[in-house]
Amino acid sequence: MAQWFFNYNGTQIGPLDDAPARDQAQRKPDGYCWRQGFSEWLPIAQVAELREGNSPIAAAPASAPAPVALASGQRRSDEIDYRIVGTDMQFVELELDPDESAIAEAGSLMYKDASVQLDTVFGDGSQASGGGGFMSKLLSAGKRVITGESLFTTMFTQKAAGKGKVAFAAPYPGTIVAMRLGDFGGRLICQKDSFLCAARGVSIGIFFQRKILTGLFGGEGFIMQKLEGDGLAFVHAGGTIVERMLAPGERIDVDTGCVVALTDGVGFDIKPVGGVKSMLFGGEGLFLASLTGPGKIWMQSLPFSRMAGRMLAGARGGKEEGSVLGGIGDLLSGDRS
Repeated sequence: MAQWFFNYNGTQIGPLDDAPARDQAQRKPDGYCWRQGFSEWLPIAQVAELREGNSPIAAAPASAPAPVALASGQRRSDEIDYRIVGTDMQFVELELDPDESAIAEAGSLMYKDASVQLDTVFGDGSQASGGGGFMSKLLSAGKRVITGESLFTTMFTQKAAGKGKVAFAAPYPGTIVAMRLGDFGGRLICQKDSFLCAARGVSIGIFFQRKILTGLFGGEGFIMQKLEGDGLAFVHAGGTIVERMLAPGERIDVDTGCVVALTDGVGFDIKPVGGVKSMLFGGEGLFLASLTGPGKIWMQSLPFSRMAGRMLAGARGGKEEGSVLGGIGDLLSGDRS
């Protein structure tokens, strides 16, 4: 007997046995579902065994994952080769075939071959060669403004015969990770400023936190980035990136600023760090991000906000995190004369 999980806009339900799962699917067919044997979350309406009248089907072995189909109308991205260079200050070099393109955030270019043409496009570039009317491009641009990005995206296209190379550099010390969106159900949720570049065809949208407390205290606010498509996208985060696969119902508590990305079905909530004493003097903030599987998450060891805060505190001759001594502590430590 299979154990089913359902997800509706970040709210997770399960585990459910076959019969209750069919009832849930009949009542609310507009979400996603997962069971052992699925490589990623699938739209409920696409899963035949949840339809009324089907006989129970045992869970498939984990070694035989079901294929993930693209969403209706979703275009395929350009196939590009790449290499990531460096350790602390990395850059990614993309190799483009004739008429292949990559999109990137403005200001991230490191170098390009002369045969690679640079164009500035309105919106996220996903509609540049696939048609799309003015309103769709305007909506795409509006989403980028909401997430704090520019109205425009830079597109790089190899115009000559043979291959051309273009490279994009990380904005601060950290790690670049290549993510093929087709391996994760065609969608990833990321922190707002993590996107670096991608193959043409990847759509960069917005993801709203439906829960008020999660939006207020979840570290990324109400709005996160949503990457959709089936091609390669490159995400940058501070320090070292750690990947973690969460089993069904497995939960991990993470510092709110350390969450980089998560697959669509991971539950995202917040919880207090502890009692009043821990909140006031623990130096870890008021809340932790509580992530619940099944699904995959990426975490960073050095959020940019933490690094910037330490630099600002050092420039001011500030105090250690969690210290209640303030200026007296600075005098005792010798930071002030």
